[in-house]
Amino acid sequence: MKTLTLEKANLIINTATNKARKLNMAPITVVVLDASGHLKAMQREDGATMIREQIATAKAWGAVSMGISSRSLASVALERPDFMNALLNMADGKIMPVPGGVLIRDTKNNVIGAVGISGDISDQDERCAIAGIEAVGFIAGV
Repeated sequence: MKTLTLEKANLIINTATNKARKLNMAPITVVVLDASGHLKAMQREDGATMIREQIATAKAWGAVSMGISSRSLASVALERPDFMNALLNMADGKIMPVPGGVLIRDTKNNVIGAVGISGDISDQDERCAIAGIEAVGFIAGV
């Protein structure tokens, strides 16, 4: 199993923010969590609004805690709203079921963490997370 190091977490963040600048996105906040949901690294671009850290963390935390992307959690919310409401209550509201939270998988498909991004539209946030994950040789779990 490959390890999610601080160096790799920072490279994920740098790649994601560079991608956001190339796409002319609004300022983003990028959070990288390890497989246990603990913060590995976080950066907030200049101009990113103050709640973006919490949103990005909730996207990543929901993904890593449930073992599916936050995009998949959005589908669960539509298909099974009672389940999602119960899950949000159990998680004290720490899950954000919209795209932008992407699992980090190693080459053996083990979950080793998650990236959450907030700042622009969710699909664009997710696009940047995928770019960051793939830049370090990991697999993006969407």
